[in-house]
Amino acid sequence: MSKTTLAIIAAASAGAGAAITATMYSLRSQSERKLETTISTTTTTVSTSPSATSAPIPIPAKQIFTGANQQAAQTGLSTSAPAALALAPVDPSGLFEYGFPGPIADIATRQALISSFDRRLRNPHWVVEHITPASLAMRDGDRKHSVFLEDDTVPEKFRAKLKDYFRSGYDRGHQVPAADAKWSQTAMDETFFLTNMCPQVGEGFNRDYWAHFEDFCRGLTARYPSVRIVTGPLYLPKRDPADNKWYVRYEVIGNPPNVAVPTHFYKVIFAEDGRAGGSVAIGAFVLPNAPIPNEKPLADFEVPVEAVERASGLEFATKLPAQRRRRLCADTSCALVIKEYADRQRAFAKPSGPSAVAKR
Repeated sequence: MSKTTLAIIAAASAGAGAAITATMYSLRSQSERKLETTISTTTTTVSTSPSATSAPIPIPAKQIFTGANQQAAQTGLSTSAPAALALAPVDPSGLFEYGFPGPIADIATRQALISSFDRRLRNPHWVVEHITPASLAMRDGDRKHSVFLEDDTVPEKFRAKLKDYFRSGYDRGHQVPAADAKWSQTAMDETFFLTNMCPQVGEGFNRDYWAHFEDFCRGLTARYPSVRIVTGPLYLPKRDPADNKWYVRYEVIGNPPNVAVPTHFYKVIFAEDGRAGGSVAIGAFVLPNAPIPNEKPLADFEVPVEAVERASGLEFATKLPAQRRRRLCADTSCALVIKEYADRQRAFAKPSGPSAVAKR
């Protein structure tokens, strides 16, 4: 899919991939009854790292529900409206006394990543990681000691399960790669939770081009002292030649069908120069979940950050001033270094002695 086509798709499907919205409630008169329940969040936060101390997850103002009296106190507006306007014959917010329907994003804070899980599609919305030259130089984790795990912090009925992937024909594709968490065995183990996985085509993608792309990200630490990456799935529409209309179609694996197979994956990369208030080189890439020839230039998959935002329903750099931004592929070379898969697998092994050289 060309970058032009992706831009058209993103514009035509501004809500495709993910939507986290909440509908409000109507006003209730103070004379009817006082507000008994205030719903303050649609996000559950799970901290699974004993040593990690994470900041509270910010809750968008649009997802905080307040009553008429509270709104008046916050805005300073008078509530002395005519009776005909103040009294409504219905009270939709009464439903919330029985529970809030959602959607809910299960946030997991772990040593090497933070993830937001999509209960409907059983895949993450996004997974965030941070790599540095120091973190990649440490070799205290070994992949051979890690096993794939279901994430019991997600309610069982919404959880991706190991059996969903069994004989599905797809790899359990890491969003944050295990190789980025070699600095700790616990950190590496936590990358194997299924909340960090999506179904990925194996041969030609997860074990090839996508792995080379992950190597590229690690290689950025040779130039930038701090690299932050957001990775996640997309479900993009495709034009049907039969009727010339656009459709979103994706496979669902499992028995019963449980886990959606993304059509594409994105990475948004923030390469920091290490100075407080310094420049940040940003690169956004969208790759199809399909075999990609190794000779295909990575720059062919570069897209504007806004295209990923439109397609995913997410926002990535709203607090980063324009004057601090740089385009990653203009600031450095966006070219892959192709490695054989067997060589990459050996790179996961723990160094045998002090003379071992750290591999990317």
